[in-house]
Amino acid sequence: MTAPLPPSQQPASEHVPNDTPSTPPHGDAPGGPAAWPQRSPAPSPHPYAKDEEAAPDAATEVRQGAVVLLAVAVAGFALGLLWLWLAPRIPLVSDGTAVLLTDSEGEGAVGTDGVFLLLGLAFGAVSAPAVFLLQRRGGIAVVVGLALGGVLGSVLGWGTGTLLGPTHDVVARARAVGEGVTFDAPLELHAYGVLLAWPVAAMAVHLALTALFTPRDPEPEWDLVPHGPALHAPTAQGTTPPGTTPHGPAPHGSTPPSGPGAPPSGSGA
Repeated sequence: MTAPLPPSQQPASEHVPNDTPSTPPHGDAPGGPAAWPQRSPAPSPHPYAKDEEAAPDAATEVRQGAVVLLAVAVAGFALGLLWLWLAPRIPLVSDGTAVLLTDSEGEGAVGTDGVFLLLGLAFGAVSAPAVFLLQRRGGIAVVVGLALGGVLGSVLGWGTGTLLGPTHDVVARARAVGEGVTFDAPLELHAYGVLLAWPVAAMAVHLALTALFTPRDPEPEWDLVPHGPALHAPTAQGTTPPGTTPHGPAPHGSTPPSGPGAPPSGSGA
């Protein structure tokens, strides 16, 4: 019989620990890709816009702005008809040699401009909420379309009122009605600044609606974690952290305290 070998003469493979890790059942080695932590998705920059539609691109915004411009400008014909209906008339009369005002101290001309101003403000106050409700997600193109549409609508209303109103050929009209017969003067606009009443009112109302009803971006979160040198862990009362003195760290190379209460030196007796 062969005697077993002493432990000192056994092969090295028997007493050397096996450091090779075992393969997991799924075939991935420890520390492999399967053991890596999964990357979490990046947070959305607009957390409150989950259910909202995506913002329109530049071409879509331009088309929306053009539609708003045309829709607002077409409403200018209604402005012109209302101006023609509500504006005060200026009576004229012919004496056979000239055409004169029936009431030389009348304020018909001022009233004509005032009616156009009030109508422009009213149309601006109505068109702005309509555009805001229909194109709430519109960008700068929609706002520009609203402003330019208001200007174009005012011009179209002015032209519609003067075109459908009394004739501008006062002499021919006086000859047609005869001497001493009163007729209406042509509808004219003397203060051209009232043409801006519609776009100014529309911009003001649209800005107010945007400030009141448009969702705001979330407020930034403040980082309240203190930044600075790490603080020592709290210790029991009456003790100090190792390597420090009651008044701070012990200076390097300083002489230990001496006296009755001093700790014994490291040198032997």
